[in-house]
Amino acid sequence: MMPPTRRGVIAGSAAFGGLAAGGSRVTATPPPIADSPPRERMSFDEGWRFHEGDIPFPPILDHEAAYANGKAGNAAGAAASDYDDSGWPVVAIPHDWALGQPFDRAANIDQGFRRRGIGWYRRTFALDAGDRDRHLELQFGAIATHATIWINGTLAHRSFSGFTGFSIDLGAFALFGDDLNTIAIRVDADATESWWYEGAGLYRHAWLIKRPSTHIATDGIHADPRGQGGAWHVPVAVTVVNSALSSATVTIEAILTDPTGRAVARSQTDVVIAADAVAVARLSLPVADPQLWSPDTPALYQLETRLLRAGQIEDAVDTALGFRTIRFDAAKGFFLNGKPLKIKGVCAHQDHAGVGVAVPDSLWDYRLRRLKAMGANALRCAHNAPASELLDAADRIGIMVMDEHRELSAAEDTLERLAWLVRRDRNHPSIILWSLCNEESLQSSALGVAMFRRMKSVVRALDPARPITAALNGAMFASPNIADELDVVGFNYGTAQYDRYHANYPGRPLLSSEDTSAYMTRGALRTDRTAHVLADDDSEHAGWGLNHRAAWRSIAGRPFMAGGFVWTGFDYRGEPTPFEWPSVGASFGAMDLCGFAKSAFHIRRALWTDPPMLELSPHWTWPGHEGQPITLTAITNADRVVLRLNGRIVADVPIDRFAMASITLPYTPGRLEGIAYRGKRAVAHRRIDTAGPAVALRLTSDRSTLAGDRRDTVPVTVDAVDARGRAVPGAGTAIRFRVEGGTILGVGNGDPNSHESDLPGDGGRTATRRLFSGLAQVLVQAGDVTRLQLTAEADGLRPASAVLAVTAPRQNIVAPQDGRQILTEWRQAPPSASPPDLRHSIGEGDMNSWGWLKAGSTEIGTPDGRYVLFYVSFTPRRLVAANGGRIVFAALAGPAQIWVDGTLVHTKSSHGTERCVTPLSAGPGDHVVQIVFDTHGSSARFGLAGTVTVAP
Repeated sequence: MMPPTRRGVIAGSAAFGGLAAGGSRVTATPPPIADSPPRERMSFDEGWRFHEGDIPFPPILDHEAAYANGKAGNAAGAAASDYDDSGWPVVAIPHDWALGQPFDRAANIDQGFRRRGIGWYRRTFALDAGDRDRHLELQFGAIATHATIWINGTLAHRSFSGFTGFSIDLGAFALFGDDLNTIAIRVDADATESWWYEGAGLYRHAWLIKRPSTHIATDGIHADPRGQGGAWHVPVAVTVVNSALSSATVTIEAILTDPTGRAVARSQTDVVIAADAVAVARLSLPVADPQLWSPDTPALYQLETRLLRAGQIEDAVDTALGFRTIRFDAAKGFFLNGKPLKIKGVCAHQDHAGVGVAVPDSLWDYRLRRLKAMGANALRCAHNAPASELLDAADRIGIMVMDEHRELSAAEDTLERLAWLVRRDRNHPSIILWSLCNEESLQSSALGVAMFRRMKSVVRALDPARPITAALNGAMFASPNIADELDVVGFNYGTAQYDRYHANYPGRPLLSSEDTSAYMTRGALRTDRTAHVLADDDSEHAGWGLNHRAAWRSIAGRPFMAGGFVWTGFDYRGEPTPFEWPSVGASFGAMDLCGFAKSAFHIRRALWTDPPMLELSPHWTWPGHEGQPITLTAITNADRVVLRLNGRIVADVPIDRFAMASITLPYTPGRLEGIAYRGKRAVAHRRIDTAGPAVALRLTSDRSTLAGDRRDTVPVTVDAVDARGRAVPGAGTAIRFRVEGGTILGVGNGDPNSHESDLPGDGGRTATRRLFSGLAQVLVQAGDVTRLQLTAEADGLRPASAVLAVTAPRQNIVAPQDGRQILTEWRQAPPSASPPDLRHSIGEGDMNSWGWLKAGSTEIGTPDGRYVLFYVSFTPRRLVAANGGRIVFAALAGPAQIWVDGTLVHTKSSHGTERCVTPLSAGPGDHVVQIVFDTHGSSARFGLAGTVTVAP
């Protein structure tokens, strides 16, 4: 949003037609829409050219280079608008180039032993002439890590955080019509902010937003439902920007619809905004007896906010809202909608198998559904601003969120990033807490408190309602302390201090912001530290943590604890505690990097959910272990479990809800059956059979359809089965994948020690990956087709295929251009009475005798007659240099001679404007184009009225 030059506040909404007490429907004839679309949100993901590695800027050694370097539009090297990037590969974003780096023992352990380095992205696009009077904004979700952005050769933005999005007002940078726009981005991913895998590059979406000059600001709507019982209202604040040169009078209208699409409230108010100014319109929407949002019933309302001028809709924004109340009580914990609810949360980083941090939108949905299946109701975004698409999914699915800022600082840019986070996210009903920092060494110092107070003020100004927390570790009783500034005190570990802290500060609500830190390797029978394998039985944990059962016992048994967040929901790259090389990923997750369950998944489900369940862990296929003791865990929320092996009762044990039950048996192949009882009633049953040798592969897709937009992504699970169709849990077979009608985005198997590539080959048509503990995952996407078929093959096994139906997408994309070379840096000689000597050159260091001009402008000739010389020197791109090409003058005005490399190639005698095409010979190095305009005896306009393009 542009900085305001004048600010107005329009208060006092003019409500009409709000929902009556009886629940009558709000009806109205919708106003007409303006001739041009009110607002276009266009994907900017396709068609990026990428170069891995730095491209140093050419050294500035002479006066001309120094002079040009200090001028707008004259960026050098790969930042220049006319740089030849035709040899760079084309990629789509989200894109994480670090995922393609080889593992390197000398690289950063916390980045997963992958080097990151520096990379360049470039993209070319066109804007219609009709866009000239619209407000154009380019939005990036985030870039890892430090990014410098040039638009058409001019420095436009710098970003110094890999987790924060930003917007660029294109108005002063953009070209229209036949001109092309070029964006160049240098990304320095050697800069790090974290101690886990951060990825590298443009790993979130980019968007081009087109809207009228008077419009609703980006993140300019704050709607905060308030009330309880049946009486609610929605205060709505709408920030309106007028970037035009004259004042504007507009109407702001807000319409609220319920989850069925029924309009339930409407309000509007008029706003007068001065030229180049910002105003805030305030409205209120009364709502009776709304459906409440909760993890069990995530009811979402839709707020449509319209900007109208003269009765026509000129801009409109849709916002999802939820009606819910949150309260943290120092004695009784957390309350949602007035009812006590224990927060059953997980912490999670933002990477996934096969894609790194470039996570597709549909995978956020998949990951949250996996958490919900485990019994979780909350997510802590550790330790950074999440993707907005994750929050959208949390709203829909019903996962509460602790939204976390990356660092503790009062630096101006840090406070700006924090303000961005709150403005972007404050309307999400899923967010219940703002977390401003994590485990800061300054948390118990005056300096840390001073910084935190600045940050807290930023949040309070933008969202006075939600509570503020921080994830603190240690020094909890020191003074001064950031804990003194919190609405909810967040404990990272420190379980033994819960009671003492509550006794000393009985008025402070408490939350376990991070706990557990148990680690396990999916499918592992026993710990083998030499092989970097950890038993998948909840027996191993870090010295500062507890296992899953003990950690939850410490929270569930204390009413004053609001709940907790497990470290972690999923495994992640980097931080391979307790190991080092060759381990490349963490093992803390209740699920692995693919979202495949470990025993912790089932343990948490037993601890967190009430519907009867029973899981037996580990599996019962252990060839070579016959007669050896195997300890089996009966994971259940029932009271008693009876266990049969091959029909014979081998155990009948009572269940402690937190300890479960461990039963040691000599391994005998066959059928293991468990029956769980509550009282005398059998409530759950689990049967596992010893599998035979693998004979075939099996593919199971998460969904049966996907959109053909090259973005929607479906995870497909592959496993090996025996002759009776039973999964072979220990299989480690190498699998070959191929796809028809789509692409493979990536593959994974959840092995934290694997050094296999996650990336596909053959342009995304093939991939390879071994099964790990019987499982692997392949991620597929589709384009403009109706059917996708994925096939898995392995030596000695029957192949498997999965077919997915592909639906036609609705998408609005900014089409990438062909990157044709446009000649932009023209020089104009002083007028002369006689034809100029083309051999005459500009004097070295002379920046003033010859003028500078861009194509697209003309000037008036004089009746007394003069000759004017235009000059440009350029290096053609590779294809033209090798094979020759054409120079296309889109609109040449006035009589002229065109000379190329000293040869006359075209003569134009008319005074009008014409399209001219001249040949260009092949050859390396610079080429020179000179145009001699003859303005003799005419006052008609002459010059380059349109672009000049070099094409093959």
